[in-house]
Amino acid sequence: MQNARMILCALSLSVVACGPALAQTGPARCVAPSLTDGGPVNSHTRNVETNLRPPVIRPGDQPRTLAEAMRRYDVPGISVAVIHDGRIAWARGWGVRDLTSCAPVTPDTAFQAASISKIVTATVALRLVERGTIGLDRNINRSLHSWRLPEDAKLAPDGVTLRELLSHTAGLSVHGFDHCYPPGAPLPTTVQTLDGMPPAANPPVRSILPAGAQFEYSGGGYMVTQLALSDVTGVPFAQLAQTEMLGPLHMTRSGFAMPLSLAIRSDMAFGSAHGKAMPGNYCVFPQLAAAGLWASASDLARLLIDLQASAAGKTGHRLSPGMTHAMMTPVKDNWGLGVALYRDGTPRFGHDGVNPGFESFMEAYRDRGDGIVVLTNGGDGRRLINEVVRAVASDYGWPDMVVPASKEKPLSLAQLSKAAGHFEGSGLNIVLEARSEGLFARFAGAPAATSERLIPLSPRRFRSEALGITVEFSPDFASFTFIDGAPPMKVLRVNGAPPVAKSNGS
Repeated sequence: MQNARMILCALSLSVVACGPALAQTGPARCVAPSLTDGGPVNSHTRNVETNLRPPVIRPGDQPRTLAEAMRRYDVPGISVAVIHDGRIAWARGWGVRDLTSCAPVTPDTAFQAASISKIVTATVALRLVERGTIGLDRNINRSLHSWRLPEDAKLAPDGVTLRELLSHTAGLSVHGFDHCYPPGAPLPTTVQTLDGMPPAANPPVRSILPAGAQFEYSGGGYMVTQLALSDVTGVPFAQLAQTEMLGPLHMTRSGFAMPLSLAIRSDMAFGSAHGKAMPGNYCVFPQLAAAGLWASASDLARLLIDLQASAAGKTGHRLSPGMTHAMMTPVKDNWGLGVALYRDGTPRFGHDGVNPGFESFMEAYRDRGDGIVVLTNGGDGRRLINEVVRAVASDYGWPDMVVPASKEKPLSLAQLSKAAGHFEGSGLNIVLEARSEGLFARFAGAPAATSERLIPLSPRRFRSEALGITVEFSPDFASFTFIDGAPPMKVLRVNGAPPVAKSNGS
């Protein structure tokens, strides 16, 4: 499918949803570190190192090594933490944390976690809800003192609420923030960001859709949340997150504070692209609540473990069991309060993130103590993440965690025609066309020559190799959901009956 960058930007949950291409500097000539530099070595880590498989198995395919996959996807470094039976079973890194020093990734290396920041933000907000400091279902303007969200009598006659902000149902603008601030550059204040005033480079955050009516991802909404939390407590957001979350959970390798702490700077990953270091090593994101968190994989695993314990009814954690249940209850589609909800099979929760030079993913079972965190620092990190998660899930017996590697399944034209039609949602507008050669996808209005043939994995599952995503249709083919390679976004059929199936490429 052509214009893959456009669709990937629409799918991204990153604050930088579609920033400009970054220049790179310096050649990548690092020698692979010793395996022992990355942390513990055991049968599970050796499985990751030797048993990676792509989502589609072709004749003659053999498992590939992690080193081969890192080269294939242009990823200098990767960090993994695995949760099993309610504890961190193991954590280690592979590769290098930057292409200048060639220092190894360790279990303590901090990466930009990007939109995973939103889970921390939501948990802090819900703690304040439990204390009565802020309301979950009242107009957020009642909690804002230094700025107010402009009223919109038509789209938000009663204002927008914290519940709507955390679940991306407030109908606000600014999916993400596409400007890269180099270290040392002037940064906008939160109010400047919300009003789109220099040095902010984003549009103003305003109502654009009816509040509460639909899911529409909005990093801008999380900036409204950031300011509200600071206004009601009188504490800067970075300090509030440290006091309420990072400190109590012993997330010592994590922080929102700028400049970065010495603890983080002593072992941090630098971003890269196309095998070269980014100018300035990373972008600074003053949009802290949406994407400003630096964290190690082990620290993020501690956050997941705490939420799992609370979800299991245990007390003494960051949220009460009741509030954790509210957090993990769908508001719209597959989204709760700050968390993506994976509802195929055994319930799971998590988030992913993409900042320039960094891609991240974490997912955990809601009702048992298993899960995984994977962080990368460049290249096509999400495809590598998927293969690592597939290997770990197979190793530990987590059949729901990722789509198993499978062969292409031949389907008849009649079967393919069930999926054909016009679909919209989550920022996408796609036409699917059934032909005798297969199911083809293109952007609505684009010529047929731009279509990509999707690989059928079952009568309801299809894979886009160009985008690295797998989708699954509902039993009635009225919608499809991304189930691998992207967040669990839902896209709806919008024009009734699908177009007539064609037997040629016209």
